[in-house]
Amino acid sequence: MSHAVPLGRALISVSDKTGLVDLARALAARGVELISTGGTAKALRMAELPVTDVAEITGFPEMMDGRVKTLHPMVHGGLLALRDDDEHLVAMAAHGIRPIDLLVVNLYPFEATVARGASPADCVENIDIGGPAMIRAAAKNHRFVAVVTDPEDYGPLLDELRAQDGRTGLAFRQRLAATAYARTAAYDAAVAGWMAGQVGEAAPRRRALAGRLAQPLRYGENPHQAAAFYSDGTVRPGVATARQWQGKELSWNNINDTDAAFELVAEFDPAQGPACAIIKHANPCGVARGETLAEAWGRAFDCDRVSAFGGIVALNMPLDAATAEAVGAIFTEVIIAPDASEEARAILAAKKNLRLLTTGALPDPRAPALSYRQVAGGVLVQDADRKGLSRAALRVMTRRAPTEAELADLMFAFTVAKHVKSNAIVYAKGGATVGIGAGQMSRVDSTRIAARKADDMAQALGLPVSPARGSVVASDAFFPFPDGLLTAAEAGATAVIQPGGSMRDDAVIAAADAAGLAMVWAWLVWLGAVPGSAYVLAAYLGWSLLKIRTYLEHRPHEA
Repeated sequence: MSHAVPLGRALISVSDKTGLVDLARALAARGVELISTGGTAKALRMAELPVTDVAEITGFPEMMDGRVKTLHPMVHGGLLALRDDDEHLVAMAAHGIRPIDLLVVNLYPFEATVARGASPADCVENIDIGGPAMIRAAAKNHRFVAVVTDPEDYGPLLDELRAQDGRTGLAFRQRLAATAYARTAAYDAAVAGWMAGQVGEAAPRRRALAGRLAQPLRYGENPHQAAAFYSDGTVRPGVATARQWQGKELSWNNINDTDAAFELVAEFDPAQGPACAIIKHANPCGVARGETLAEAWGRAFDCDRVSAFGGIVALNMPLDAATAEAVGAIFTEVIIAPDASEEARAILAAKKNLRLLTTGALPDPRAPALSYRQVAGGVLVQDADRKGLSRAALRVMTRRAPTEAELADLMFAFTVAKHVKSNAIVYAKGGATVGIGAGQMSRVDSTRIAARKADDMAQALGLPVSPARGSVVASDAFFPFPDGLLTAAEAGATAVIQPGGSMRDDAVIAAADAAGLAMVWAWLVWLGAVPGSAYVLAAYLGWSLLKIRTYLEHRPHEA
């Protein structure tokens, strides 16, 4: 039996009451018998709709604070019975089980409960048991039963009933069943992930990943690749939760680059002043602070005016009219900010191809999270890089210590370098990048490219010398040889920040001293990255012992 099935009896039990009454009223108008539980039944009665309690069907009252109500053969038999199997029909008749043709269930709000920081006890109470069991039963028996797990499907269900004269077709039920299994899988993934976190299990034996379709995409990274965008249900401010005020749909590359831009600019606390980041192909081409947001934009734009064309602009403060005018003067794909004034939105409204996104807030750059990367046959999972940089993490390794101005720029440059694809080199001066080298196989090449970008900046702005002169330079990893450091010195850098840890640190430090550079190591960046992990501390101490001779010879001191 695979033809359209008439809808005679429906069980409705929902936590999210959105659209509930309208759906139930439309079903009742078609003569569908309504069965329900608890709060859902109460809501239907308040709407003066006829409804039968599940307790009347099962002969058992809801008990144990509602934990036990639908796990009963009168319910599951009605959902699971095969209507074309004589043995099933005989069993139904013998036990007084009537078929259920439609199940409408959405689950206890476990994810929302966790997101609002509820107690573990409250989270456990919001783990649904009967709901997933019924959903899986109805979905398994989709040859005869329609299962709806999302208010978004209420409209399509009613459209199907109108088109099929009160019936549901097999293809429609199959689509609903696929959605239903995806929903229970995502729900279980959320519960499993939360429970692993509760017991401090960083690498559980099994890890489940889930997402909800946020947007079908026209294509992926390249036009021949199909793609879609899924949200993971978290409430972190960003591209997944942003409001789009104007412009065409975001593309795969837009979403990827916008996320990179907003995560970078969030590193700069708006309480310490405006900041702007411009991203192209997931790498920053200009980052700056300023007295005003427009000034921050202008200084970031000056770093690499060519690459900024068609880029993504992220701001750490609400977009104002002056900044909107400045950014709107060149072709920009996306602007993302915590908010935007009415004047700013009006200015940009004429830019039909520009997407303006607002998020309501900045993401917390220190909030713990996991980062995923797919490889053939598996997924790599790690803690997201949320470690910040403080002066306490810095050690001066050269005879000359950096000045206060150099130190401020070193910390700025190292923060930017964290968001540049390795090998990463960042030249900075006065709270703005002046040259960025990204993604090269050789750190020397990244250093040269960044210096060349600074030369291009000088030519574009009509400067007499490269802005790399008198700048500082940040490297996201150690210099394996002195050559990269010396290339930066030749470009005009006066101070360097790097993590240290090379087998040739002695030679690199000696080269820095010979060139008159101040060099600091951000060598405590990793300490505490995995709080409480003894192996991290042991590895750090072992590394420190290997470096003790260098430490003593050069008498490092706090910056």
